[in-house]
Amino acid sequence: MADEDRTASEDATIEEPEAQVAAEPEAQASTGESPGEEVTTAVRPAGAPAAKAEAGAAEKPGEAGAKARRSKKRLPRSERRQRPRVKRERPAERNPIIRLPKPEHERGRRQERRGVVVSSAMDKTIVVKVDTVKAHPRYKKVVRRSRKFHAHDEQNSAKVGDMVRIVETRPLSKLKNWRLAEIVEAAR
Repeated sequence: MADEDRTASEDATIEEPEAQVAAEPEAQASTGESPGEEVTTAVRPAGAPAAKAEAGAAEKPGEAGAKARRSKKRLPRSERRQRPRVKRERPAERNPIIRLPKPEHERGRRQERRGVVVSSAMDKTIVVKVDTVKAHPRYKKVVRRSRKFHAHDEQNSAKVGDMVRIVETRPLSKLKNWRLAEIVEAAR
């Protein structure tokens, strides 16, 4: 394949000087100069350009194609060919926008947790430790986890050690998203 590229480049380089030589004697003949002198000065040795082309092709075969690609410049966007846009048919009158009423259903189910109060030192706030027992999906072992939640206690009724039920609510502060629903079991 590289041989074909070389022969094509050699043919192109050889044909160009012959075409120049053929065109120049006709122009020189009209001016009055002798065509013999012009032929000897215009004819370049055919081996020199071909040898340079072969050497260039042997060193970097992909470079000739890259030069051809680089020489083609992109037109600016304003000068590029514009494709005609298909016009869509517009209805004579527009349909009115119908607003659907919001569905009247209950809020999503609030999360509920049961845990033990570990701190009630803050005003109207308790800290509840919730233990979860869950089977590990891969190892099928029981995994015990615990997490502490800050909950709102309006009456300051819960004491340390009480078993309580807390429910999720709107954010009341940075840490409080829960509120005390009921005291399930009072501490002894």
